[in-house]
Amino acid sequence: MEPYKIFIVEDDPWYGEILEYHLSLNPDYSISRFTNGKDCLASLHKKPDLITIDFSLPDYNGDKLYQKIKEIDDQVPVIVISGQDEIAIAVNLLKMGVADYLIKDDNTKDILWNAVTKIKETGKLKKEVAHLKEELGQKFSFDKSIKGQSPALQKIFALMDKATKTNINVSITGETGTGKEVVAKAIHYNSERKRKNFVAVNMAAIPKELIESELFGHEKGAFTGALARKAGKFEEANGGTIFLDEIAELDLSLQSKLLRVLQEREVIRVGGNETVKLDVRLLIATHKNLAEEVKKGNFREDLYYRIIGLPIELPPLRERGNDVLVLAKYFADEFARENKMTNIAIAQDAKDKLMRYNYPGNVRELKAMIDLAAVMCDGKEITADDISYTTARGDETFIAEEKTLRHYTCDIIKYYLKKYDNDVIATADKLDIGKSTIYKMIQQKEIAV
Repeated sequence: MEPYKIFIVEDDPWYGEILEYHLSLNPDYSISRFTNGKDCLASLHKKPDLITIDFSLPDYNGDKLYQKIKEIDDQVPVIVISGQDEIAIAVNLLKMGVADYLIKDDNTKDILWNAVTKIKETGKLKKEVAHLKEELGQKFSFDKSIKGQSPALQKIFALMDKATKTNINVSITGETGTGKEVVAKAIHYNSERKRKNFVAVNMAAIPKELIESELFGHEKGAFTGALARKAGKFEEANGGTIFLDEIAELDLSLQSKLLRVLQEREVIRVGGNETVKLDVRLLIATHKNLAEEVKKGNFREDLYYRIIGLPIELPPLRERGNDVLVLAKYFADEFARENKMTNIAIAQDAKDKLMRYNYPGNVRELKAMIDLAAVMCDGKEITADDISYTTARGDETFIAEEKTLRHYTCDIIKYYLKKYDNDVIATADKLDIGKSTIYKMIQQKEIAV
């Protein structure tokens, strides 16, 4: 483990020695002592983890030296130790951002010990958070978060790459289940804002009367139940990214308020007067056609042009070719890993069946199908019999699968036979075909009853 490097800047040799001796009792600390600000500044290339500075030095006052240090290294925490106990000086330095302000007295060395310990632990936590965010960014690298190699998907990757290089708004459209939030997260965690918050808001899931407070925050007493000040989602995302999912569901009365926030780059909490400056990157998503919503009068035209930015339209799974099989294998492996099972193969007949299906629920539906198939199979291989279509369209799955006309005919007859308890005459009457046609198909085992 590398030592924790501490710089002590103190022009009184005796007092500097006391501080150095006391802190050096911790073997993990490496202490360097300076008697003036100039020598400290010249040594900042050594990357200290913490600096303590005397407020009154021969060449710098504490506030000036602090500013100089921050110009060179804005991450290093600084503790000011002063013989002056004027509150105004302490308040001013703390406002500037110093980590702590200590008065020179008999207890200073003990207070300093505690302050250094606290700052060290805080720094450790910050590094851990930064490391976790770095790992999260790797998790959301394009190829890891979005599986597939189809030409349609490669075009999406190219647009996402462009989106990560600037702060332009991004509008993500596509059918339900195509992975709009996954794309939004991938853009955020591969951009310059990845170390700040990614805040996702599902506009359709928030009651109309609460959405203004949820987005913009509120002051204590702003309405019944507002027992304390609450920061809104835009404030939470400050410095990072806010993702407004299903934005087409936003009520017209609130669209004008959202437009103002985006134009002015500031927010006023409900019930308050104070403006909060914002630095937020906006990503939006919807399964609706926003241009059509504008024509219908459901969405403000000026807001539409403000948020549209770089449009990314996600292709439905049925247009992504062999990505179906890539995703199916990924979901099967993921299910096996999460449930401590051996890897599960996918048989050829199962692959054929997967490729014939239309996937109205897109990637989300495919995952549900594979999870169920992994449970139903023998634990080693998923076969066609293990795959059940999970579409919300119920039993009429023949309209969602690509088959020959003869296969469709068989499926339609089987559907009606099941509906009418294998009554051939009722089925023939309902479909306006001869009952002999049905009997022949049963005899030739095209239809099982």
